[in-house]
Amino acid sequence: METEMDMASAQTQVTITHAVGLHARPSVKFTKLAKTFGARTEIAPAEAGPWIDAKSIVKVMAMKAPEGTVLHIRATGADADTAVAELRALVERNFDEGEGHEPG
Repeated sequence: METEMDMASAQTQVTITHAVGLHARPSVKFTKLAKTFGARTEIAPAEAGPWIDAKSIVKVMAMKAPEGTVLHIRATGADADTAVAELRALVERNFDEGEGHEPG
């Protein structure tokens, strides 16, 4: 039996400010966090899509979202609000790689 909570959904957008964008290490951190939620989580480089599974490291890395990309995040499920808020916060924190992170 589905309840209203099962169908909860949330959506946000955040600009990637990490110098290398959503690549290698940032992608791993993003998908690892996404997998901690029961909600179906997806990301896209534009509101119209294409939307991809945020829990798939292969798909997230293949998106190749560079610095400056407005990343759209959406989730559906009981913990959708938390999933969207925490994924957005991770991007805002430069994937926990410190301020002024410089590549190489």
